[in-house]
Amino acid sequence: MPRTCTRTCCVLPRGSGDDADAMLVHRSRLLHGLSELFEVFWRLGAPIHATTDAAQPEAEPTAATQRLLALLTAGLTDEAIARDLGVSNRTVHRRVSRLQELLGARSRFQLGVQASRRGWL
Repeated sequence: MPRTCTRTCCVLPRGSGDDADAMLVHRSRLLHGLSELFEVFWRLGAPIHATTDAAQPEAEPTAATQRLLALLTAGLTDEAIARDLGVSNRTVHRRVSRLQELLGARSRFQLGVQASRRGWL
């Protein structure tokens, strides 16, 4: 992957280690492709959080989040999830939307994939 990349140029390592040299890629189709590839990997990436021994009580995934994800992966509708959780359909939609935003997912399918990658399921 590129070490340094902008819209006008990109520095790519050639090899590994301390004695590796680099290649400079100027504005071209290659640069455009590398930029697009970077954006895809960036969107798929998971944030790295510093961990401490005293975990935050509101840190995700909470028990409520895990329950919601379990119901979603079981294929339940929003109406069925709302009944099971004792909340409104709007609350279910809001919680799912919040999780999608938190995990950078554009769809419910992506939400499931991202949650699984993080070990939330």
